[in-house]
Amino acid sequence: MLLSFLAIQLNLCFSNIPSSLTDLQLAGRFSFVDNEFAAKDYGNQYQMLPLAVLHPGSVSDIAATVSHVWELGAGSGLTVAARGHGHSIQGQAQADRGIVVNMESLKKKMRFEFGEFGFAYVDVSGGELWIDILKESLKFGFAPKSWTDYLHLTVGGTLSNAGISGQAFRHGPQISNVHQLEVVTGKGEVVTCSEEQNADLFNGVLGGLGQFGIITRARISLEPAAKMVKWIRVLYSDFATFTRDQERLISTKNTFDYIEGLVIINRTGLLNNWRSSFNPKDDNEASQFKSEGKTLFCLELAKYFNPDNTGAIYEEIEGMLSELSYIPSTVFMTEVTYIEFLDRVHTAEIKLKEKGLWDVPHPWLNLLVPRSKIQKFGEEVFGNILSDTSNGPVLVYPVNKSKWNNRTSAKDIVEEFEKKERKKKKNMIAISLTQLVT
Repeated sequence: MLLSFLAIQLNLCFSNIPSSLTDLQLAGRFSFVDNEFAAKDYGNQYQMLPLAVLHPGSVSDIAATVSHVWELGAGSGLTVAARGHGHSIQGQAQADRGIVVNMESLKKKMRFEFGEFGFAYVDVSGGELWIDILKESLKFGFAPKSWTDYLHLTVGGTLSNAGISGQAFRHGPQISNVHQLEVVTGKGEVVTCSEEQNADLFNGVLGGLGQFGIITRARISLEPAAKMVKWIRVLYSDFATFTRDQERLISTKNTFDYIEGLVIINRTGLLNNWRSSFNPKDDNEASQFKSEGKTLFCLELAKYFNPDNTGAIYEEIEGMLSELSYIPSTVFMTEVTYIEFLDRVHTAEIKLKEKGLWDVPHPWLNLLVPRSKIQKFGEEVFGNILSDTSNGPVLVYPVNKSKWNNRTSAKDIVEEFEKKERKKKKNMIAISLTQLVT
């Protein structure tokens, strides 16, 4: 009888919550039905249906909702999760019988500012997609400094993590390129914060996985943007040589603008697949290359330039490549626009959707490995554990620890490396492994 009574009380509690939410005065709205889209994400491993989805018309809507949940107290059982473009992998943007805030409803006009000495920034909504920021900023000849490989993600989503890609060795992750934030705290307060104002909140939110508040606005640092990109791929058969060349490149002042790496295991016909988008430096040599099912390591590089500087850039690239120890017959290069290069994963997304692979489960693992441990890691994982990566990428690329702001919530990662690598080079190796489950 007691258990039955408790069940009735809990049901009554939850049944009263929707009516209390509808009493809130909002510029936007709540939806209590047809919310299945908020019960899944890119990882497609967790499905938790929310009680309601907030489609905010203003920041005040988010603040009022969070404040209301705070006032209800822990006994209500309600949780709140901010959802951007739904690219989380383990249900982080879901709220089981809670409230999901649809951040993309919050998009507003971007505000650009261009000051003296090249200082430039853009103010954007936390629900804005990076691809849209890129398109708008390019109209002024500028662009954000640091990216993720995939641009169809929201600002609030990537800044709540770190935002790492092949430019992070030079500019640091995206969280190292933010001047100011507007945040809705766990009590529903709207707070503007920066390194000079409410610094603890500012640094806590950056890389804080959404646990310190909801990012509703961000001031992103900009730099002049190039128009074109030389995009290069070369192959290695030896992991130690591959990582040594990567580290050499990120430690040199005159180097590429983007440096990443890809592990390729048991992939036959690889160079023929590249030919649809890349041109071999020597077609005859490339035709004779045989992978024979070996584990190979692809070094992916990019150099930004403007059309009036094509000749000089090509000579510069040749000089940098001449110092590397890749397999000579595997040099492939192409030339694309700046936006085509940065949005390259979206092209792959379209192809995966055509094959029905975009919405399958995507287990994913991201690691930061100390420089001193990367060779052992490579031997064990790429030599003994992984035998096939035909259904998902394995990325390996270096980042400079010195470019990470150790005041942000990502500091625990950086401080751990500081303890272990104090007397060694300030480098970390980022490892990203995924598998498409069909």
